[in-house]
Amino acid sequence: MSNTSTTTSTITSTTERIPVLIIGGSLVGLSAALFLAWRGIRPVVIEKHTASSPHPRAIGFTERTLEFYRAVGIADRIPQVPPGTRLRRVRATSLTGDWHGESDWTPGQDGAHAVASPCTGAALAQDRLEPILRTAAAAHGAELRLGVEMLAFEQLDDGVPVDVRDRATQQIHRVMADYVIAADGADSAIRETLGIARRGVGHLRTLRSLLFRCPEADPVLAKGIQQFNIEQPDLRAFLTTYGDGRWVLMFDDTEAYRAADPHELVHKALGSPFAVEMLAAGRWEMAGRIAERYRAGRIFLAGDAAHQLPPTRGGFGANTGIDDTWNLAWKLAWVLQGHSSSRLLDTYDAERQPIGWLRHQQTFARPDYARWAGDALQGETLYANEAMELGQLHRSFSVIGAGAELPPAASPAEWAGQPGTRAPHVWIQRDGQRLSTLDLFAHELVLLTGDGRWTDAARTAAARLPLPFKAVRVGSDVTFPADVPFDECFGVSSGGAVLIRPDGIIAWRSVDFPVNAAAVLEDALRTVGACPA
Repeated sequence: MSNTSTTTSTITSTTERIPVLIIGGSLVGLSAALFLAWRGIRPVVIEKHTASSPHPRAIGFTERTLEFYRAVGIADRIPQVPPGTRLRRVRATSLTGDWHGESDWTPGQDGAHAVASPCTGAALAQDRLEPILRTAAAAHGAELRLGVEMLAFEQLDDGVPVDVRDRATQQIHRVMADYVIAADGADSAIRETLGIARRGVGHLRTLRSLLFRCPEADPVLAKGIQQFNIEQPDLRAFLTTYGDGRWVLMFDDTEAYRAADPHELVHKALGSPFAVEMLAAGRWEMAGRIAERYRAGRIFLAGDAAHQLPPTRGGFGANTGIDDTWNLAWKLAWVLQGHSSSRLLDTYDAERQPIGWLRHQQTFARPDYARWAGDALQGETLYANEAMELGQLHRSFSVIGAGAELPPAASPAEWAGQPGTRAPHVWIQRDGQRLSTLDLFAHELVLLTGDGRWTDAARTAAARLPLPFKAVRVGSDVTFPADVPFDECFGVSSGGAVLIRPDGIIAWRSVDFPVNAAAVLEDALRTVGACPA
């Protein structure tokens, strides 16, 4: 066994067999548990803490993240922001002092974009979202074991034995998992034990933070600014709100600041001796490190274990990790359920690691962080906000037609049905009800077409394959609006078709109807779904 602890405790003799063990029960681990359980796999989550951190980190969730939560049925429990909402940042002498120099996350863009999603995103603190995820994951059959830590693991041909310990009782027992998701944070013991290296800008700063309430400061938010770079001769800090009555002040971990009275630092940043209730303090590292690979055998890295990035206005931190698990969950489910060969799991690293690296480059090339990274990323192409959120390209053998000549990101309108990108959102009608095109893609591969000849081809191909698969005909099963026709939206002719994966990624398309349509479609399905030999 690969050991991460040598403490002696009571050891049970039985070994428990489970399909997926998720190590780390924060945002990413809980999302993984929910996505897997919703797909019919009952994972076990272990988390060494017994509750959410009293000092939440993530506070913003993107449209894409809310699309995932919409799919699994919890979006209505998460209050979404009004359309067009964006985070605004200024330089300021203090919250109540002079403001100047508002800056955009992406220079030249104000953050607004066309309505390309059925969701608007959410401004919700991590410790408010995690209980929602726990409840939903458990309701779908996931087992959450809080106060339990990993001690050791090893990889065998038929699974991953993991020794875990209940921190309250000190009892140790062994779990044999078919697969493991390591969502155990930036200092991941699993990643380090596996010897997976990381690259990036590395360590930049160590910061301290103070979480507090200040009702007298809240009315300032009516001006529309939520983030403040505080610039005083003896205080350089960052002040922002969680939008729920809590504020956080961040500053360098220096001797001078450590020695200062926390209330005094907060009052200087506020510019007024308002009444303040201190809630928590924290210490964290600003760094950029991306794992060189996200998979080692039966173990998969997700979240900060795979990509350590600082909080950004683009939502590149926790949202990237949640996106990891949405990509991985359907693949694990299909392999465990016998639909696909284990080769399908190779596509997780192939698709997600380049996106992690892209988000690293985009983070440290933007003005918010460029000053800390020096000239390392000077001249890096900056992709539009909408492109980075809704238009990233996925490349692997499970995507047919995503060539190396294509950019790593573009707006959904520019892609127009390009394989490797998220299927475009359009409000459509089905049986008299309004729904998003994204609502069509959940558990199966879906062939979307306006030509009835594909229906016969799909029936022939489906009979020969073990894959969950269905055809949806535009014009009969669903109706697109006249001003957003299907063929224009997906880049096909009236005889064309597109194949969309369960994660909403376009896997293949045929611009026209080929002579040997059934054979062409069967080949595409076998490739995309990694059918067993």
